[in-house]
Amino acid sequence: MALLGSIGYGEPSPVLQSERLILRMPTMADHAGWAALREQSYFFLKQWEPTWPADDLTRAAFRRRLRRYMREVRNDTGYPFFLFRRDNGEVLGGLTLSNVRRGVTQSCSMGYWIGAPHARQGYMSEAVECAMSFAFSRLGLHRVEAACLPHNEASITLLRRAGFSHEGLARAYLRIDAQWRDHLLFARLADDPEPARRTHGRRVVSLEGVKHNL
Repeated sequence: MALLGSIGYGEPSPVLQSERLILRMPTMADHAGWAALREQSYFFLKQWEPTWPADDLTRAAFRRRLRRYMREVRNDTGYPFFLFRRDNGEVLGGLTLSNVRRGVTQSCSMGYWIGAPHARQGYMSEAVECAMSFAFSRLGLHRVEAACLPHNEASITLLRRAGFSHEGLARAYLRIDAQWRDHLLFARLADDPEPARRTHGRRVVSLEGVKHNL
């Protein structure tokens, strides 16, 4: 049974920590920093992401996003995190464990994004390491899946270094930048060998209290 399966609206959501990062569920206070980073990174991100809704960066849309996030955590179907620098609290990107399946599957899908000014600095590798520890040790999952575009060399390298194995190709898997795109499929299992750690310290998974008021 997942340790966090009963998290609800009034309960603390999970907080993950590493040497340079804090990963936690966002609050309304994070809207301005998140929206500014997303707007600044629009042309960098649009090549990898589905087309954004017209109101995507507004406070109203962000509030709806938070409500969806809280519902997913409460129902043990998804665990969304924003990435923040530990030294100054700056938002850097996001990582989500979504579509959690229990029963005989015990698996989920992982997605992530990093703001353009913070790419290629190892932040997402550090975040994925935290997320894997959380998924396997705290949520008790057996399998984490991820997908990326075939020409996204940075993401392919990140996943391989994080211990993911390439398992196949999904044709027209997601609609990215207004076109259906093939994606490479990767997965990591709980009993796969632990990947070699590179430059950053031991990750820490904690349940510090972050409560959410809308």
